[in-house]
Amino acid sequence: MNENQQKILDLAKKKDISNMSFREIGRELGIDNPQTVIHHLTQLKKKGLIYFDAEKKQRIAQPKAFATNKHFSIPVVGSANCGPAMELAQEDIQGYLKISQKLLKRDKPNGLIVVRAVGDSLNRAQHVDGGNIENGDYVIVDCKKEPINGDYALSIIDGAANFKRFYKDDNEIRLVSESTSDFAPIVLHEDDVNTSGYMVNGVVVRVVKN
Repeated sequence: MNENQQKILDLAKKKDISNMSFREIGRELGIDNPQTVIHHLTQLKKKGLIYFDAEKKQRIAQPKAFATNKHFSIPVVGSANCGPAMELAQEDIQGYLKISQKLLKRDKPNGLIVVRAVGDSLNRAQHVDGGNIENGDYVIVDCKKEPINGDYALSIIDGAANFKRFYKDDNEIRLVSESTSDFAPIVLHEDDVNTSGYMVNGVVVRVVKN
């Protein structure tokens, strides 16, 4: 990616650039000519990495899920392992997945992200809209939703991301595979949760097959 385009994406992650003029963005990035900023913003738009909000007269908005013409465009933010927690969590936007609002049965895309699945420990998952979760599939996650027993969750353990089926009782959390291969569950006692850096990043709402 062009260096100036990467700078714009990095700035959009730190600041709300939707109300900044092209000249102000240029000053933040050390770019003198506002036409250069416009050019790179246009290229980022073509790549699906940033978008213009028509309601705000084409001011630039931060990369996030947004709705257009009965579709959602949801940012693809990295990958997560479907086996052991080995795939490092990422937050770099790699593009957008466009999907019909009707398929997700919701009016707004708030809180939605897409994560690519790595591995096959959920290739026999039976209770996910869109089918089981296989290597390379696009998994749509609702980051605002807290899992209940039996949900498929995106979890972070020691900075590594994974998809598993989630169960919790009074003393432990179990992250369970549903696979044609034999994967041991990940079991965390409640005392281990804080020391392992464990957190739930969201609940799987749909799979889009690769």
